[in-house]
Amino acid sequence: MTLKKKPTTGMKDILPREMEVRDYVIGQIKETYKSFGFQPMETPCVEHIENLNSKQGGENEKLIFKILKRGQKLNLETAETEADLVDGGLRYDLTVPLARYYANNANELPSPFKALQIGNVWRADRPQRGRFRQFMQCDIDILGEPSNLAEIELILATTTLLGKLGFGQFTIRINDRKILKGMAKYCGFPDEQYDEVFIILDKMDKIGMDGVEKELLESGYRPEAVAKCKELFAAVTNDISGVRYIRDTLGECLESGTAEGLETIISTVEAVRSADFRIIFDPTLVRGMSYYTGPIFEISMDGFGGSVGGGGRYDEMIGKFTGNETCACGFSIGFERIVMLLLEEEYQVPGISEKKAYLIDKKVSDKQIQTVMEKARDEREQGMQITIQRMKKNKKFQKEQLIAEGYSNIEEIFAD
Repeated sequence: MTLKKKPTTGMKDILPREMEVRDYVIGQIKETYKSFGFQPMETPCVEHIENLNSKQGGENEKLIFKILKRGQKLNLETAETEADLVDGGLRYDLTVPLARYYANNANELPSPFKALQIGNVWRADRPQRGRFRQFMQCDIDILGEPSNLAEIELILATTTLLGKLGFGQFTIRINDRKILKGMAKYCGFPDEQYDEVFIILDKMDKIGMDGVEKELLESGYRPEAVAKCKELFAAVTNDISGVRYIRDTLGECLESGTAEGLETIISTVEAVRSADFRIIFDPTLVRGMSYYTGPIFEISMDGFGGSVGGGGRYDEMIGKFTGNETCACGFSIGFERIVMLLLEEEYQVPGISEKKAYLIDKKVSDKQIQTVMEKARDEREQGMQITIQRMKKNKKFQKEQLIAEGYSNIEEIFAD
């Protein structure tokens, strides 16, 4: 059997240049988020299949990499249903595992608990630019904080990080699931079909209002409800005035305090932000996860089609594990997409120590090699990055490779 040298579909090998950027970004993530009081934690990559299939992961539940039972528990001959074969799966995000983790360890954790989790997740998705079947997620979550202080801190921490990485003029889009429900109620859509309406509404940035109108009508919704919806979106603006317009227009259809809370988040973030970005009210923002219960947000960047991060409040998920309601809010950055954008911009990791290379000729004595090793040791203790290599026949190409890797100081060692 011929062995295959390429990774499996949707996976990738990571070369040193990318690893340098990835390691730096991870370092910045940890440093920045820790400065906001977030604490590192970790969950297993394998999760119970019941948790992954709990109808909280939206479309991601269709993309689970399922794991067969092991040993004597796996009996292919007597298996009749999937449950007879499968008892676990690779996690498709970090939020569901976090909810289980908190439910299992709440007595040993502070309240509120500010969690920082970095790890790989897996989705059997169709690979495309910036999207793989295995990819790293970086999440921050605040559990046990009922006020909008959680949303404000999550947005400020995430935007501070992006600012440190050199990103500017990006956009935070923010909405609230309660506003979506209030708008659907105001327009006259049936309660039981809100989720379907939201899915169509979420296509607004791709197909426009006319496309949304057409799809709603084709789905059988009453023309009066669709017309009212179109009129509502035509009148609303993307700022605090738009939030106030929604509040005044929806009236009793909107849960009390929802608009005021969103206004507080927007105005506070604008007042104390440290990075260069816009925060806008986007009433078309839906986010696919069914577990969101309140404010939701996404990061978009010019020149990149799609979001590079998102999150929101999910106050009901943890209670499904514990039976006790626990408020929760989280923000996840698209680590792989951010690294991809940095690499495309030929990003240079700052603060790298001086890199020096020694090229040793094959005729050099053992005593000379020892001397070079001692010198390299002393230079490393001074913070320099040193590599020692045997000099190759094609020395010109060898030096070009070293220079491309950042070794601007190259010393050749010949026999005395």
